[in-house]
This record gives sequence, C-alpha cells and structure tokens, in this order.
Amino acid sequence: MKLVVVLMLAALPLYCYAGSGCQLLEDVLAKGADPETSVEEYVDFMSEFLDNDKEREVAAGLKQCFLRQSNETLANVMVLENAIFDSLLCAPF
Repeated sequence: MKLVVVLMLAALPLYCYAGSGCQLLEDVLAKGADPETSVEEYVDFMSEFLDNDKEREVAAGLKQCFLRQSNETLANVMVLENAIFDSLLCAPF
C-alpha cells in the first residue's frame, strides 16, 4: 500500500511536466494539507485518478495521515512544496 502511495505521488509531477502545468499537483497537496477537507471530499477530488477500491483506500489513508498532523506540520508541508517548486531544479528549461 505504501508503494502505491509513493507511485501515485511520483506520477503526479510527471503528469504536470507533460505540459498541463503543476496546478494539479499543487491542488492535490493543498487539499491534502487542508484540515477542513474531509477524507470523502479528498477521495472525490482524486477520483479521476483512482481506478479501483484499493486506490481509493490508499488515497483515504493518505488524507487520514495528513489529518493526524498538527497545523504547524501541515503549514511546513506547504512551505516545503513551495521551496521545491521555486528551486532551480524545477525551473523550466
């Protein structure tokens, strides 16, 4: 199950790099880190990318992991996201 989460999070940046922009990845992370978004809302948001019940279960587990974190930790996740996207490694060629 952890492997599915890792693969899902690894596939999103590749999807963004393919020309659609990174708004999708930012939205996934923002909804994941938002304590106001319920597990059901998050799974519904991700439903376009979830093909079966096992993947829905993994997405729900990922959101539940975010919900267990403190607000400070969630804010740090967003700071980390911004630092990664603003780094030279993610700069367009």
